[in-house]
Amino acid sequence: MVDFEFKPCYNVEDLRALVKALRSEGGCPWDREQTHESIRRDFIEEVCEAVEAINEGNTEHLREELGDVLFQVAFHAELEEEKGNYDLDSVADGVVKKLILRHPHVFGEVTVSGADEVLKNWDDIKRKEKSQSTAAEAMDSVARTLPALWRAEKVSKKAAKAGFDWEKPGDIADKLREELRELEAALSGEGDVFEEVGDILFTAANIARKLKIDPEEALNASTDKFIARFSKTEAAAIEAGRDLKELSPDEQNQLWERAKKSI
Repeated sequence: MVDFEFKPCYNVEDLRALVKALRSEGGCPWDREQTHESIRRDFIEEVCEAVEAINEGNTEHLREELGDVLFQVAFHAELEEEKGNYDLDSVADGVVKKLILRHPHVFGEVTVSGADEVLKNWDDIKRKEKSQSTAAEAMDSVARTLPALWRAEKVSKKAAKAGFDWEKPGDIADKLREELRELEAALSGEGDVFEEVGDILFTAANIARKLKIDPEEALNASTDKFIARFSKTEAAAIEAGRDLKELSPDEQNQLWERAKKSI
């Protein structure tokens, strides 16, 4: 058995001790084999589960999922400590110093008029920290591992801050129609279908940004709506003793339109 003190209540230091125990010679064979790369997906999944708990409004579920995220942070920090690079304290030190620097209105002499000015100062300070002299450099720094719609929205926000933007949502809708025409041409062999589909999605993300709608939330809501309508369509086919695949496009559409009226 590994050296670990059992208690009725644990804290962050105990979490660090537990991770070290798992990674020790007498610890868990699976944990000992893991690397940053091998548990990269686990990290993403734990964050997504925490977000799901927030969406549910379930405080206890969120507490559990935040613990799973914290374990991931502690585990990755331990991997670096074993290499002699840095530890969890160093990670905390770095983020505290960064947040102090980015909140001069709290920890310094800067005065702000409200949240909008806080965000502007944050962006200005961040660009100085990262030696970004142009808006293009700021765009390029947006993580490519973000969900694509969020990345598109974030990049287009940076373009808008640089003065490169449509005046109103209707102008972007015109652009979307233009992109749809280009897709139609590509489907006829007069262009790159992959590229045109991407342009449509990027333009749609811009419409969402302009309307202050989260594109990921909007798409997820539409996906949930599709599932609900499909479920009713499929159920209606089964009730009629038919397989959905056997129905003609017109018959499928009739059932779909009926489902739309109920949802």
